[in-house]
Amino acid sequence: MTASPPLPHHPPPPARRRFALAAAAGCVAVTVGALVAGGLPAAGAAAAPRPRLEAPQGTVVLPNLDDDSRRCHLRAGDLDRLDVAVDKRLAGCHDAADEVVNGARDVADLTPLRVPPMRVGKRATGRVFVAGAQAPYARLFVRRGGRLVPLGGSGRLTSAELRHGVRLAVEGRDIVRDPKRWDGRIPTALAVTDGGSTRTVHRMLRIAPVLLQNDLQRAQQVFAAAPGPGKGQPVEVPAAQRPPGQWRQFAHSLRAATRAAGLKDRQLTFRSGTSQWWKDIWRQDVAEPGYVTRSTPGGPHTLRILLRSPNYWASKDGRTASLRRAGRLLFRDLRGPDVGIVQQYTTRRDPGVDELLNFTGNIESLPPYQGFPRGRVVYGSTAQRHPDPSYVRMLRAQRQQPPVVLDTSWLVVGHADETVHVVRADNARGWTLAVSDPRLAIGLLQKARQAGEGGQRLFAGTEAPEKPTVDQFLRLEAARGDNADAARHIDGQLRTLLRATGLRPREIVRLPVLYFRADPGGGLPPRHIAFSPALANGLSLTARDFAAPAPHGPRVAGRDLFREEAGRRLSAQGVRVQWVEDFSWAHLSGGEVHCATNALRAVS
Repeated sequence: MTASPPLPHHPPPPARRRFALAAAAGCVAVTVGALVAGGLPAAGAAAAPRPRLEAPQGTVVLPNLDDDSRRCHLRAGDLDRLDVAVDKRLAGCHDAADEVVNGARDVADLTPLRVPPMRVGKRATGRVFVAGAQAPYARLFVRRGGRLVPLGGSGRLTSAELRHGVRLAVEGRDIVRDPKRWDGRIPTALAVTDGGSTRTVHRMLRIAPVLLQNDLQRAQQVFAAAPGPGKGQPVEVPAAQRPPGQWRQFAHSLRAATRAAGLKDRQLTFRSGTSQWWKDIWRQDVAEPGYVTRSTPGGPHTLRILLRSPNYWASKDGRTASLRRAGRLLFRDLRGPDVGIVQQYTTRRDPGVDELLNFTGNIESLPPYQGFPRGRVVYGSTAQRHPDPSYVRMLRAQRQQPPVVLDTSWLVVGHADETVHVVRADNARGWTLAVSDPRLAIGLLQKARQAGEGGQRLFAGTEAPEKPTVDQFLRLEAARGDNADAARHIDGQLRTLLRATGLRPREIVRLPVLYFRADPGGGLPPRHIAFSPALANGLSLTARDFAAPAPHGPRVAGRDLFREEAGRRLSAQGVRVQWVEDFSWAHLSGGEVHCATNALRAVS
């Protein structure tokens, strides 16, 4: 069962089947006599004029899922209700949900078609339609009386309109979610009947694919959570290890980082959740930002499409169900002109679906490189532990950013962003990967011990419940081997990434991060979590500015060895590190700066 609302399918009426087949072949065809008995002109009838159906701005159609007139509103209590009906209603309100062109901005979201003037008789008629089962996925408008109005089911054009020429517009009503149901093609046909004969021309249009933004694109708007008045923990989200704290330290340091990167104060927004404040601070994990675009005479026209996380919860008695309520903040804070929200999820899931992997911090992307001009999606998954299959199918259905799949099952949370981040580089492609390196971290602890600083405590000055000395941690590692084991898992991830990207091992930027194995409970095997802040799990503000979590590593001669080493390695690639204090706000709850923020980026 697919609980998100893809549009219904209807079998093509018999009269349309020929058009659907011709369109499915991807051709532009002219069919004579297609609508008369036997497919031939009536005896003695004059041949109908040759029609034309032109797409002056190309054949790409945008899924018109934004809200240009801001007519979609949340109702009182929507943010707090555990009710999947709220999620369906919110996602079902957008510009393509009605038959109205919602102002001049909405006109720009439509793809123009044109029927040039024709020499036809006074009794001539025309019909424009989307052929076959694809009809529910597009709507046709015609310009009459100076405005665009729905063409209607008949698609009828008058002889006067045919003689003067007709201006049409096509509205996309959804994105591609499952190619077996709809592959994005919109076969449009114009049939003109005159003098007893009919000629038909087909024009194949196609819905624009959703592309994920990447971390080399400049952040235009950064979002983060702020404390609210309530004390509730959301039942529909796996509980964090502890509630977030020290928000002011986090907010002030993030503000300083955005300013240092050249962002204006208005480009960083802190918003609380609801009156209950669910303590769901993970803004990266409620949506993955993407965009769709088409060419126009004035340049590319782009809509942002935010892919809401497929987190679905149902009570044990089956009487209550809801999507992750923090995801509804997207409708409150972001949906509007040129910004739409898509939610795709299933309610009947195989046992391997893990809600933690449904967090969209597990969905990342690589920038363009040779062979992949749109870049590639990256996500964590294994056969035993994976995200919602329908969500992955939707990502793959865009057919522009073939995924790279990493094994993240060894991590407690299991997100791709925990260990890997794209950063700029002075190499041929202009980017490389920053990755967690527990071997490097252990080496720095050994360096501190050799410098006579084995008594230095990790995380000094923080609210960490455990602050082992360097010597204590090294003895623990010698006994348990947690970091050696984590390093082997990261080696496996790197083999996959190097094979997929063509990067060389020496190009990788390695960052010191300590790990330990924790018992997740529920009879599951022990999994790893970052013991020190995961430095790769930061937020790129520009291609050259990286907001990283302050590591609070061991100190030698007053210098934080982890911070110094990470800064040196990143600066060698032309990356400036802006340190953010997230230890109590995010790290102790199992995440970092990247998890606790999200960004809309320049995607022109």
